[in-house]
Amino acid sequence: MILAGRKQYLWLRARMIQAMRLFFIEHDYLEVETPQLIPAPAPEPHIHAISAGNLFLHTSPELCMKRLLAAGYPKIFQIGKCFRHAERGNLHMPEFTMLEWYRTGIDYTALMEECESMIRSVSRRLGAGDNLNYQGTEIDLKCPWERLAVSEAFDRFAFLTPETAIGKGIFDKVMVEKIEPNLGVTRPTILYDYPAPLAALARLKPGNKKLAERFEIYFAGLELANGFSELTDAKEQRARFERDREKRLDSDKQVYPMPETFLKALEKMPRAAGIALGVDRLAMIFADRSGIDDVVTFTPEEV
Repeated sequence: MILAGRKQYLWLRARMIQAMRLFFIEHDYLEVETPQLIPAPAPEPHIHAISAGNLFLHTSPELCMKRLLAAGYPKIFQIGKCFRHAERGNLHMPEFTMLEWYRTGIDYTALMEECESMIRSVSRRLGAGDNLNYQGTEIDLKCPWERLAVSEAFDRFAFLTPETAIGKGIFDKVMVEKIEPNLGVTRPTILYDYPAPLAALARLKPGNKKLAERFEIYFAGLELANGFSELTDAKEQRARFERDREKRLDSDKQVYPMPETFLKALEKMPRAAGIALGVDRLAMIFADRSGIDDVVTFTPEEV
C-alpha cells in the first residue's frame, strides 16, 4: 500500500493511541519514558536484540520499568518503540510500537480484567462499541472474555500435552498451527497458565511450580498481548537468566551481559503484574487490516 493510501488507518491509529493514554490517565497511571539504549537486555533465548556500539536497543522497556516499580512508582505505563533483530513478516517488524503497563499489589488475574477494561474503553472511544468486525469475524468485547488454560487448549485442539510438545521441541509449532487459529474467534480469548519453562520473568503458581502465572490475549487467532504476575525473587531470576544465557550460547546466539542493575533493583520490587501489548496489532484489529504494513507510517523497506 502506498503512503497516501494509509491515511485513514493512520488517523484511526492516532485516535486509538490517544484513547489508550486517556484510559491510563483516568486510572491514575504515570506515563514514563525509559531509555531505548540499554547495556543489557533480558537474555531470552528466542528474542534477539539489535546491537548499537557497546549498548543494545531494547527489545522491551520491561527491565527499566520494573526498576521504577522497585523505586516506589506503583502504576506506570509507556507507549514507545521496541526493536528486535531479524523480525519481519506480515505481523512482525524489527521496529514496532509497544504499550506496556505495570501495577503493584495485583496478580495476573486482576491484570486480565484491567486489560479487558482498557480495550473496551478504547473501542468505545473509537465509536466501535462492544462489537468489532475483523477479517470477516465478529468479535464480542463484552466481559468476561473467554479464559482458557494452556493445558485445556492443547487437549482440545492438539490432542497432546504442553509438556510433550516442549519435550519434542514443537510447542511453538503446535501453537501456531493447531491452537492459535481457534482462539478469540467470537470473543477475545485469554490463554493462561503457561508451563514454567516458558516464563522467563513470570512468577510460578503457588502450590504448582510446574505452571507460571502468565497469559496471552488473542483476537481472531491473532496474538495481541503477553502479561504475567511478576517474579520478584532476585535469586531465582538470576538463575533463570543464567540458564537462558547457556541456551543462547549452545545455539550460537549472541550472549548478552547480565543485567545487574535490574537484578539489584528486583530485591526491592513489591508484588506486581505487568503486560506488553502490540500497538500495531491492535491498530490492525480496529482498522480491519490483515497486515502490519497497512497501519504504520513507513515499513522498513520504505525508509
